[in-house]
Amino acid sequence: MSLRVAVQMDPIHGVNIESDTTFLMMLTAQERGHSLWFYTPDRLSLEDGRVFARAQKLEVKTAQGEHAKLGPVEVLDLAEDVDVILMRQDPPFDMHYITATHMLERVHPKTLVVNNPVEVRNAPEKLFVTTFPGVQPPTLITSDRESIYDFRARHGDVVLKPLHGLGGLGVVRLRPDDPNLDALLELHGMASRDQVVIQKFVPAVSKGDKRILLIDGEPVGGINRVPAEGQVRSNLARGGTAHPFELTARDKELCAIIGPELKARGLLFVGIDVIGDYMTEINVTSPTGAQQLKRFTGIDATAALFERIEALAI
Repeated sequence: MSLRVAVQMDPIHGVNIESDTTFLMMLTAQERGHSLWFYTPDRLSLEDGRVFARAQKLEVKTAQGEHAKLGPVEVLDLAEDVDVILMRQDPPFDMHYITATHMLERVHPKTLVVNNPVEVRNAPEKLFVTTFPGVQPPTLITSDRESIYDFRARHGDVVLKPLHGLGGLGVVRLRPDDPNLDALLELHGMASRDQVVIQKFVPAVSKGDKRILLIDGEPVGGINRVPAEGQVRSNLARGGTAHPFELTARDKELCAIIGPELKARGLLFVGIDVIGDYMTEINVTSPTGAQQLKRFTGIDATAALFERIEALAI
């Protein structure tokens, strides 16, 4: 049975079809016989309890610059006219993002939203991971400067990052003798009222920051993102390079710890970040890495995802 799949995402013409996970999701859906519609989050509306979007029928192909053929704009009733919505816009996880989850909550699960919008709202990546004791390196989330300085005094070599950042933006390492903590906190305060995350530095990051993809709570594989020489950030958007790896016993243990909770919450497509023996984030908003995983290992996480979607939606 063909499903009607709407994709809520950032502008489609700007995506890199060689690396973008959402593009691979759409290509997989189309190859499996499903029909596609595209809309950006600003085209989402709520009126008298009805959630609708001004969307366009979409066909995709593997030709950069010609990868998206869009039809005329039409109004889709998201509770009646589609079977599945892929919520795939990138963070930041701000009020605009949160409002979109409230709107999509009105149609889920009659229309299957991936991931469950209620649980996306309730599981900010750097906060959700704290639900599971023992999986993280020592970590503090706060805006209280005395607590930050106390944490640094106890742990010395630390990493500072914005609570709701993305793609490695704003992530810095502070060695014990680094004098820039005050200035960095001031800069953060000028840009945001959010708390910061301060975490004990894990030296194993020099060997890579692993992204492991889970479908309905089960790991399907991962890639290792190795930072450039002299860098602490391994994100591919910040110069990191992707390499294949085999899941270790500890990787599998971490997945087993969080997997049942992911499944219970309806978080079907999740990416976790693992450095050494520690998990640092659980990414539920718009996880990436599927293209690299398929290229290096042949494992297609998006095919596994649609097998699960089809079981739930048909």
